[in-house]
Amino acid sequence: MTFIQFFEKPGCINGEKQKNILIEAGNDLECINILEHPWSREELAPFITEKEPSLIMNHTAPAIKKGEIVPENLQHDEAVTLMIENPILIKRPLIRVDGMSIQGFTDERLTPYLGAWDGKDDVITCPNLRSISCDERK
Repeated sequence: MTFIQFFEKPGCINGEKQKNILIEAGNDLECINILEHPWSREELAPFITEKEPSLIMNHTAPAIKKGEIVPENLQHDEAVTLMIENPILIKRPLIRVDGMSIQGFTDERLTPYLGAWDGKDDVITCPNLRSISCDERK
């Protein structure tokens, strides 16, 4: 059994699917609310270092969907500041396991922790994109 810290937005449909995959594979999860966690640059950095803002930001966040924030127009430091101020902007999940800090669920470093999951089910694309995403619900 491997201990995993799983930073999530509670109630996220895909987050629930991702957690179930990790749990079914025999991992022990500590689930942490990404929106309430007191983020700092130092803590966020290992998840997002050397990645462009368009790759580290949550494109279903209301401000991004409305065009108020355009990740492609931001410098990395600007994106980090915005994500710390408003964690809904952080692409989820963030996962800490065996000394690694991983952002997203498609990173190949997660493979040893996924058990029998074959990757055929889409646990990434928000099923609510056609209407109101979970990030827009109050």
